[in-house]
Amino acid sequence: MNQPVVTTARGAVRGLRRGAVRTFLNIPYAAPPRGAGRFAAPRPHEPWGGVRDATAPGPSAPQSERKLGTVDMSPYFGAGWSRGEDYLTVNVHTPAEGGGELPVMVFVHGGGFVAGSTRAMLYDGSAFARDGVVLVTLNYRLGIAGFLDLPGAPANRGLLDVVAGLRWVRENIAAFGGDPRNVTLFGQSAGATIVGGVLATPGAAGLFRRAIVQSGSGLGAFTTEQAARVTKAAAEALGIEPDAGAFAGVSDERLVEAASLLAGLDLRTETHSDPLIGLSPFSLVLDTQPAASVAAGLGAGVDLLVGTNAEEGNLYLVPVGRYATSTAADVHEAAARSHPDPARLVEAYRASRPGASFAELRSAIMGDALFGAGSRALAGAHAAHPGSGTYAYEFAWRSQALGGELGAAHAVELPFVFDVTDRPELNGPDAMLGPGQAPAELAARVHEAWIRFARTGDPGWEPYDSGRRATMRIDTEWTQVDDPRARERLAWDL
Repeated sequence: MNQPVVTTARGAVRGLRRGAVRTFLNIPYAAPPRGAGRFAAPRPHEPWGGVRDATAPGPSAPQSERKLGTVDMSPYFGAGWSRGEDYLTVNVHTPAEGGGELPVMVFVHGGGFVAGSTRAMLYDGSAFARDGVVLVTLNYRLGIAGFLDLPGAPANRGLLDVVAGLRWVRENIAAFGGDPRNVTLFGQSAGATIVGGVLATPGAAGLFRRAIVQSGSGLGAFTTEQAARVTKAAAEALGIEPDAGAFAGVSDERLVEAASLLAGLDLRTETHSDPLIGLSPFSLVLDTQPAASVAAGLGAGVDLLVGTNAEEGNLYLVPVGRYATSTAADVHEAAARSHPDPARLVEAYRASRPGASFAELRSAIMGDALFGAGSRALAGAHAAHPGSGTYAYEFAWRSQALGGELGAAHAVELPFVFDVTDRPELNGPDAMLGPGQAPAELAARVHEAWIRFARTGDPGWEPYDSGRRATMRIDTEWTQVDDPRARERLAWDL
């Protein structure tokens, strides 16, 4: 196992070579966010002398341990907070003998804006490097440091970190064999919502050519009024004034503890529902949703692949024992949390899914409130500008975890995208992919579709437009469907 050295703009780094893949871990793309710097825009990292070791995982953003009931989500969230201030870093996986000008993919992890890191097992980019792609994963600020809206601090600091990471890629990725003119930004869940936000950020124009939004939302941002409620609650929990100066004096430990106390805040206002339906007190903070900004033309030159899983809501119900016990009142409550006319919404789902159980209806409404409606809005907004491609998918392969009930839940597509379905941590009765072996052919095909999109802007099926709304339904068999569940889609068009 040799140790290749690459010189970046800030200094040289020494990585690892395993077979056909070179891996470089824990390379800084921005300065450590210390003290008041935790609430400032990211700044360039100081250069270093000599050769920096890039063979071991680095620290992660401050966060509390996160679990979801009985399903083992450790491959997704990682091991929690790995301490250390210098955590605004990237991992790079690249072919050992790749030559130059390879397509680059930059991944933004999920975790509800409060958890996750590049250390998570799922985000091993070896399969991408094996197949001729330079894969970059990055950490960004989470929770209060990343997303609390504070007077005296720039908004959406976690998103600004991602943009800084893209600037690092533009400046340095050629040294790792990548083409800085062919960068695909992709993310899942909170990471996908951030990708949609970056798509709608004028200052990020030109930093990437393509984007993939996996189970995110173009309607997932809080308004400043909603964000102010979270800020007030956080300041009260800490006993400080609600401004950046006061928060700068609080330790990371106390910030993490305070963030964990904010769950369950009611963020509904007279004019807006809570786009995260109470699941997280943090999101992007924008008075114009990314889908509306994209409709106005931002990101029009970027190819977009956007999709969701068929049973997103199952992840928030099945592992915590709230799925099978669902009642008609639960279905109505899910609709009331997310829609101004809950009775009309429920009726649309009943008509679209005759014979569906209360559990299935509840999960479907939650999944669309969190991801489906906002993904369709983003796809439709982008498709209105014909200068670039728009593609849609629905991932429908059902995990048999938790007695067969987990299904095509939120996050189940990730092992297929990264082509890691054979990892033992992902297989078992309580593991994400369930007992038995997930179909390797499906993983290979999903992984290849993502790479094909990164290379060419075309994942291999018909583009999405406002007429047909062509969507690839991904399962052991792949089926293109035009305007799937149109009645449900129309029920969200207010």
